[in-house]
Amino acid sequence: MSTQDTPQESCEPDKRRVADQAYDALEAMISTLALKPGAPIVEAELIERTGLGRTPTREALMRLVSNGLIVQQPRRGLRVSEIRLAEHLDLIEARRVLERLIAATSARRATPQQRQDLLACAEAMVCASQASDLTAYMSSDQALDHVNHAACRNPFAVSAVIPMAIQCRRFWYAYQHQGDMTEGARCHMELAQAVAQGEPEPAAAASDALMDYLRGYAQKVIA
Repeated sequence: MSTQDTPQESCEPDKRRVADQAYDALEAMISTLALKPGAPIVEAELIERTGLGRTPTREALMRLVSNGLIVQQPRRGLRVSEIRLAEHLDLIEARRVLERLIAATSARRATPQQRQDLLACAEAMVCASQASDLTAYMSSDQALDHVNHAACRNPFAVSAVIPMAIQCRRFWYAYQHQGDMTEGARCHMELAQAVAQGEPEPAAAASDALMDYLRGYAQKVIA
């Protein structure tokens, strides 16, 4: 199995609402800079690119507006939000608190299947980092988040952290030349292992270590 196939086959849920598929597709376009910061949103173009219908695409766009990834400007319509370097470290510190809660809660509440899926996603990230395959790496990262968020069963924490996680992915794509996929994969693997073993305190510590990595990376970019 290739690293391109792994995240899709072993990590992604098999059945999702069409609106969720549309959201994931648009999120991926934003986070990978296929839709660049400041770019106008053309609904018909997005429908054609995703192959999904008008209603799920509109629902996805509204979710992205509420998450701050798309902004609505007077007389200019919808546009992709800008990357704000000065605010990124504050974003990571806010994300740290939520990710710590999610990790510890997932360690307590995850099903056996979810624990296996987390490990599979982390392993896919390791394989992608070894192959220097950024697309597979980021796809596996997104898939790991999906499993971890479902496992924690705390929709309030999840809804708050999702836009922060997407902003971090977009930041990575924008400044990937200063990133280290190997270290990132290692941090995610330690998190997945702690959750899979049902250890809340080590899971929280692993989450903190991941945020430390992201903060250090962001500081290099800003400097």
